[in-house]
Amino acid sequence: MRAGSGKFGIVALALAAFTALTACEPIPTQPQPAPQSQQTQTIAQVRTPESAARTFVSVMRRMEPAVERECHQRRTQPINCDFQFVVDDRPNLEPNAFQTLDDTGRPVIGFTLSLIAATHNADEIAFVVGHEASHHILNHLDRKAGAATAGAVILGSLASVYGGDDSIVTTAQQIGASVGSRYYSKDWELQADYLGAIITQNAGYDPRVGARFFERLPDPGNHVLGSHPPRAARLAQVERAIEDVRSGRVR
Repeated sequence: MRAGSGKFGIVALALAAFTALTACEPIPTQPQPAPQSQQTQTIAQVRTPESAARTFVSVMRRMEPAVERECHQRRTQPINCDFQFVVDDRPNLEPNAFQTLDDTGRPVIGFTLSLIAATHNADEIAFVVGHEASHHILNHLDRKAGAATAGAVILGSLASVYGGDDSIVTTAQQIGASVGSRYYSKDWELQADYLGAIITQNAGYDPRVGARFFERLPDPGNHVLGSHPPRAARLAQVERAIEDVRSGRVR
C-alpha cells in the first residue's frame, strides 16, 4: 500500500488485517473497446499510471468532502461517515475496488493502482469513487451478510422439508447463501449506481461521462447467478439520477 498526505489520506493499509472484506467483481484486464465521444477524447485518453494517480489525488480533493456530505444527508442508519480512501499499489493486482470497515467501524474504500490506471478521465474516477462509497452509505455491507443468511435458511429449509439428509441440507444451505447474496447484490449495484451518479454530479463531475467506464467492460447480461446487473440497466440508473437532479426531485 502507498502512504500519502492530506485528509483524504492515501494511507498504508494491511489488507490481510481485514477479515470481512466486500469487493466488487474484478475488472477484466483486457477491457472491451467502446466508442468515445469527442468530449471524452478531449478530456483524456488512456494515461500512464503516474498520470492517472495524479488525477486520482486531484479528484479525491473534491470527492471526499462530497461523499461525506452526502453520507450525513442520506444515511438511514447511524453509520460512520468519516471515510478513509486508500490505494493498493502492489504490482500485478487486477483492477478492482473494495469497501470494508476497520475495527472502529470507519469505512475504508480501496482501489488498486491498476484500476486507477484503467480509467480514462477524472469523471470515471469520480464515478467509481461515488459508486463504492454509496455501498456504505446504503448500508450494503451489513445487508449483504443478512441476504446470504436468508438464502441459506430458505433453501436449506426446503431441502429438509423434501426429505434431504444432512449432507443435502448442508449443500442446499451453501448454494442458498451464494444465490441469496448474488441475487440481492444486483439490486444493490443498481442502487449504488444511482446514488453514485448523484454524488458524482454534486461534486462537479459528469456521471454520464464517468459511466462510460461500463462500456469497456463485458456485459454480464441478466444471468440469475451473475452478481452484477446488465450494462443497460446500470446506464439507465445513471440517466435517471441525472434527470432527477436536474428536475429537482433529488439534490
